[in-house]
Amino acid sequence: MTDSLTRPDLDQIRIWLGDVPDPEVPAVSVTDLGIVRDVRWDGDELVVAITPTYSGCPATSVIAFDIEMALRAKGLDNLRIERRISPPWTTDWITEEGRQRLQAYGIAPPAKNADKPSPFDRFLRKPLTIACPRCGSEDTARISEFGSTPCKAQYQCRACLEPFDYFKCI
Repeated sequence: MTDSLTRPDLDQIRIWLGDVPDPEVPAVSVTDLGIVRDVRWDGDELVVAITPTYSGCPATSVIAFDIEMALRAKGLDNLRIERRISPPWTTDWITEEGRQRLQAYGIAPPAKNADKPSPFDRFLRKPLTIACPRCGSEDTARISEFGSTPCKAQYQCRACLEPFDYFKCI
């Protein structure tokens, strides 16, 4: 039981949450991905708000459970996980460290400052240049709109011939 005199501050809690890995990409944390939207005390109850990467993300329940277990392991028993879908998650919320971790893990991070895709104009736009996370070559090709998860596309590098996922801009 945590009382208001001995409870950890919110900065410490955010540090702990930075150790909770994303279940689909364990090289990045839920804070790296920007899934954790808010951490606050509501009286003696800790409230952690999370926003899934998309509304149908199957990992959302696992993420909530992992966050709860990590905080309970730190002695926080009075807590609540809230799911927020508004505003919707965007790849703009991925931290710079998260982008670097994605790349090191072999997933091309979302392009910065790229226009968000539209179902009406995606065939009219010039394709994004996506660098291979393994060798850095920009001579790559999208081979499937969907990769290992719906939020990723499958690419192949023409230089090193390795396939890789690209974390799509959302």
